[in-house]
Amino acid sequence: MNTPELERLGDDIAELSAHHDAATARLLDLIRDFDLRGGWGNGFRSCAAWLTWRVGLDPGAARERVRVARALGMLPLLAGALARGELSYSKVRALTRVATPETEERLLKVGRAGTAEHVARIVRGWRRVDRIAETRETIRRHRRRALHVYQDEDGMVVIRGRLEPEAGAVLMKALEAAREARGPVINKNGSAETLDPVTGLIVGEDTPTWGQQQADALALLAETALHHGLDPGTPCERYQVVVHVDAPVLADPGAPGQSVLEDGARVFAETSRRLACDATRVVMRHGPDGELMEVGARTRTIPPALRRALHHRDPVCRFPGCGLPFGQGHHIQHWANGGPTTLSNLTRLCRRHHRTVHEDGYQVERRPDGELQFTRPNGRPFPDVPSAAAVPTDPVETLRAHNDARGLHIDARTSSPGWFGERLDLRYAISVLHPLAPG
Repeated sequence: MNTPELERLGDDIAELSAHHDAATARLLDLIRDFDLRGGWGNGFRSCAAWLTWRVGLDPGAARERVRVARALGMLPLLAGALARGELSYSKVRALTRVATPETEERLLKVGRAGTAEHVARIVRGWRRVDRIAETRETIRRHRRRALHVYQDEDGMVVIRGRLEPEAGAVLMKALEAAREARGPVINKNGSAETLDPVTGLIVGEDTPTWGQQQADALALLAETALHHGLDPGTPCERYQVVVHVDAPVLADPGAPGQSVLEDGARVFAETSRRLACDATRVVMRHGPDGELMEVGARTRTIPPALRRALHHRDPVCRFPGCGLPFGQGHHIQHWANGGPTTLSNLTRLCRRHHRTVHEDGYQVERRPDGELQFTRPNGRPFPDVPSAAAVPTDPVETLRAHNDARGLHIDARTSSPGWFGERLDLRYAISVLHPLAPG
């Protein structure tokens, strides 16, 4: 029975909880200031490590406090609601995983209208839409790649194309290497102040233009590829493509953080994970203000001896039905998630199927008998020899007839969402809240 005494007790709990959340907002402000000013840099590796020692927080809880504190520095509406005790820390912690300055106003309404469980479910759905949208954009950009090579009227070969950022970066580094291999590099504006090694005079008007030098470099690349074979092997360190990616992004593609090429072009998180599978790795530590503090030694993700063993065991791409004789090393469990760089945790995939496993949602695992098992994005095993499927002449009508036979009555409004207050319709909520969700 709910007596007046119990009601007052409940009110006290609610009021004290609001006070506690307002105090938490102040605590987060202090943590953010302490973190930005480097107060923990007296022997501790991070602000979270300092909180673990000084405050007695669990390491995971300490990392969350620092993350939320940093996020709220860019989210004044959520920070204000927490400071006023209008939102609980649990709600704010969840919302800061997805909120941006552009979306925090609508997410603030979610926090005020729903329970912590509702907020958590919407955040999970939001992040799933983010991953789907990024995957679609990756696939769309991948499909837009093209290279057209044709001869014009005077017999000159014309090249026109579009490459993905990582492929374009490889090409530009290769052209740079080929230009230097052919001789002095000319500025893009066509000017040159390089001395001729024989006469000692400044190179004059007969010097090839930038465009001509690019054309000569491309020809050299083609000749070199045909002469040495097409297996890329170990790339030249001087002309490597550099990707800057935060450690949390490698461990979890949905985590916030940078994943960019050296020129600032964004690379999708899963693309960075693919590139990091078999690459040279340099660990850098940055200060709170972004200043570079420490650079570790450069190491190969897969050492040469282990690479030779991998090539001996897997001489071809192991994706079912492929068998190309060259490829890249793939960590079955990514090293960023604790996977060891051992022969049992490695396999060899061609570039196309390495991308398929990372960006397209396919999975691979090693069974207890040592064999590899590939699975589709829907979780179904991918057979070594797929069976042929018979496609009906009119698949749409066949599907309708099949559903009618099962007693299903589907029309244009069957999948329309509706929320009458009894329960959270997550699909409808995400479609309204998320700017990238399908209409």
